[in-house]
Order: sequence, then C-alpha cells, then structure tokens
Amino acid sequence: MKKMKWLGVIAIAAMTGLTACGGGDEQAEAPATDTDQPTYSWKLGWNSGVDDDAKGEAAKAFKEYVEEHSDGRIEIEFFPNETYASSPEMIDAVQVGALEMAIPGANELANVIPEYATLSLPFLTEGSEEAHALLDGPVGDHLKELSDEHSFKALADVELGFTQITNNVRPINTPEDLKGIKMRSPNDVSLIETFNALGAPVSTMAYTEIYSGLSQGVIDGQFNPLMNIFDQNMHEVQDYLAITNHTYYYCYLIINQDVFNGLDAELQQVVLEGSEKAKEASRAIIERDEAGYLERAEAEFKEVTYPDLAPFQEAVKPVYKQVESVMGADIIEQMQSFLEEYRK
Repeated sequence: MKKMKWLGVIAIAAMTGLTACGGGDEQAEAPATDTDQPTYSWKLGWNSGVDDDAKGEAAKAFKEYVEEHSDGRIEIEFFPNETYASSPEMIDAVQVGALEMAIPGANELANVIPEYATLSLPFLTEGSEEAHALLDGPVGDHLKELSDEHSFKALADVELGFTQITNNVRPINTPEDLKGIKMRSPNDVSLIETFNALGAPVSTMAYTEIYSGLSQGVIDGQFNPLMNIFDQNMHEVQDYLAITNHTYYYCYLIINQDVFNGLDAELQQVVLEGSEKAKEASRAIIERDEAGYLERAEAEFKEVTYPDLAPFQEAVKPVYKQVESVMGADIIEQMQSFLEEYRK
C-alpha cells in the first residue's frame, strides 16, 4: 500500500509537470507571510526512528535550526521509519520533486552516484576521526558536489558509525566462521563483494525488513552499527555479535535541487547551516552512546566476540580491485592517498 501511494504521488507529479519541483511557485509553499515573502512546507523522510537515533537526532537538529532561523518561512514534517516510502524510493522521490528531503544511506545513493560506495570499502578507515577528516576535507567536498548533476543536493553527511556483524549460526572469530552464513547487505557493491570474499552468501533487503528476515530464517545474519541493531530490535532474534568495525556507515541529508535553487540566498544559507547542525548532532549521539550500546550488547547477546581483524583484512584485499570498474579507481586512490597523508 505504501509503495502504491508513493507511485501515485510520482504519477501526479509527472502529469502536472512537477518533475522539477521548486523554483519559486512550483515547490510546496505555504501561504505568504505579512511581508509577502514566500514560505515553504517540506517533507523529510528516512528509514529509522526519531529519538535516540542518529538520523532522527540529525533531523531534529536540522528542523529546529531551519524553522527558527528562517523566522517560520520553512516548516518541516517528518516521515521516519519509511512511513513515506522505502529508502530507495525516497531517493527517486527527491530527484523528481515529489519529496523535498530525505536522509538515505550513502551506500543506497551509490546506485545513483557510484563513488558514494567508496567509503564502504572494508577497513578503509581505522576510526571515526579518520572518517570525519576524510568527509570534512576536499574528498568529502568532491563527493557532495557530485550530487548536483543528479537533481538533488547533498547538504551534509550524517554519521551512523562502524558496522558489527550479528548472526544465529555461530560465534565469529575468524573469516572461516562466516562461510555459508546467509548475510543481509545493502545493495552496495563494496559490501556485497566484501562478504562474497569471506564466503558468506548475500541477500539484499530493505533495512526495515531485516527483523522479519532474521526471525523467519530467510537470512542468518546482518551487519550494522550497534545503534541501528538496537533501533530495529535485531538483538531479539540474533544470538551472536562480532565487533569487527569493518565498514563506516554514513548518510547524506539531501534536498531536491530545484527546491534548494528556488530559495533566496538568505534561506539557502540557513539550510546549509542547518545541515551542519544535523551533521554535528549525528556525530555527537554516536560518540555519546556507543560505549553504552556495547555494554548493553554484552548483556543482550548470547555471545560477543572480538576477532583478530588482521585475517579479515587480508581476506578482503581483492575487493578493492574488484570494485574499480564500478566506482572508478580515481576515487579509491584519492581516499587512500588522503588517509596515508593524514596518518603521518
């Protein structure tokens, strides 16, 4: 039903010529204020919760800042937990202008901009400080600029944290322990090839369907940051957790390009500043809660393991070459070169 509703919105948008939503009168506008300045009402969607969730905290920080500093000219309505549409569908909706804003995963956006899968490469970064430096530097700026050619604008990154592996088959201590375990992965070539290299067959499904997939035995395991694991109650249907930190997960706060371009310069600046507040809020909640989630995991899971990562890193080295044809060797080299200099 949700998908049909979303498809209907797209069809209406297409018939009424709203495929380029925004640009003044064409975007969703509320009645003009007494000063006769246009006002705007936007929808913002994502696939997880609102409270104690990195995307939710980012959304709240963005909404609070933008509504206050626009003097009420911009109002934002939330659609969390895929209540608007699935995350890939929300990306499409933002591109055609049926949805003003969304917070999709960078690996989901990689289906539009392949370079966005680069940071998903296994063990590329060694900690959040490195990931932040990369995203806050010239490589990160380049990644955001790529969105301008695809009908949306990537405003700022939203942190989710490093991924850990859960499953119902056995504790994970070595790469061999993953062989034959059916894993869920986002539709991200870097992640799919990573688990193929580890001998784990991969199935892709929506984030909000992971719990049912695990409980019904369609999949044996999955990987996500600890906050996401508890956000979707995966600990209720999984026995084993392995702390691997194999991939850094992040999202982008995106807005339809014409919606953004249709704002006056003052409101554009407010939106950009609000997106920085969103980024800061997501990083702050991850830093604040990560240790607490790990302590909770020790109590909630049957067994938590801390594998020696060197054998895993060796096993997935071929992935870097395998994905060059998808995202390009240049962006991989840019990230590796930046990190080599940063580590010095």
